[in-house]
Amino acid sequence: MDGKNIEQAISEITSEIISDYKSERAIDKLDTFNQPNKDSIIDITKKLMRIVYPGYYRDHVYKVYNVETNLNTLIEDVIYNLNKQVALILCYNTEYCSCDDKTCALKAEELSLEFLKRIPHVRALLDTDLAAAYDGDPAATSIDEIIFAYPGIQAITIYRLAHELYLLGVPIIPRIMTEYAHSNTGIDIHPGATIGKYFFIDHGTGIVVGETTVIGDGVKIYQGVTLGALSTRGGQSLRGKRRHPTIEDNVTIYSNASVLGGDTVIGHDSIIGGSVFITESVAPNSRIYKD
Repeated sequence: MDGKNIEQAISEITSEIISDYKSERAIDKLDTFNQPNKDSIIDITKKLMRIVYPGYYRDHVYKVYNVETNLNTLIEDVIYNLNKQVALILCYNTEYCSCDDKTCALKAEELSLEFLKRIPHVRALLDTDLAAAYDGDPAATSIDEIIFAYPGIQAITIYRLAHELYLLGVPIIPRIMTEYAHSNTGIDIHPGATIGKYFFIDHGTGIVVGETTVIGDGVKIYQGVTLGALSTRGGQSLRGKRRHPTIEDNVTIYSNASVLGGDTVIGHDSIIGGSVFITESVAPNSRIYKD
């Protein structure tokens, strides 16, 4: 095929796809400037990691070595870009779907500032998570190693940040953040899950923690664990209902175990062995192993 024929073929294909865009389906959105930018949200997430762990994540762009000046520049960057993304995305929340652009922009600024104010609270929780990882893993040589190398702490950090945005009623952005962590670590924690302090994920690959899961303090889970729904056949009719289990304090769940259902409670100080399948509540101080 010569160049002229290729150009004609490309023109015809373009026309066909443009025509397909006019089908008025959910995916037929052409106004890209009024949609959230996934790349920008991931960039914000990376910068938040640098705010949470100063000295561990570097940016070659910043040449100022004064900590306060550096942090101030970084926070301004995050606020500016987060404001834009939140303003674009608030329309997905029914509370703000009828807001005009000015009202959305003001609300976005309010939410972004409130979120940044919560970072000391997030860091306090993460300090306990790091302690749990160090105390619970004899292979860990230092806290530095855990921050640099452990996928569990990366997934937990991004979850804890995303959870605060989730609590503020910001749609979509928290899920993009935790799915970014999922793609990097193999650990899927929904930002809606409620997780207490001293949370430790060992190894981590293949872990799933569903939206309505409640996890207490001092919980330790291993690779392949699923804290999921008993059934999702009801689809959207199940939205807002408890679908995922409650894991009480000081529970250990070993690899490839599945704990399913919104009425399922794993009592405190229990041990759940590897590869077990649980759909009913377990009393405190239980030891459950596969036959």
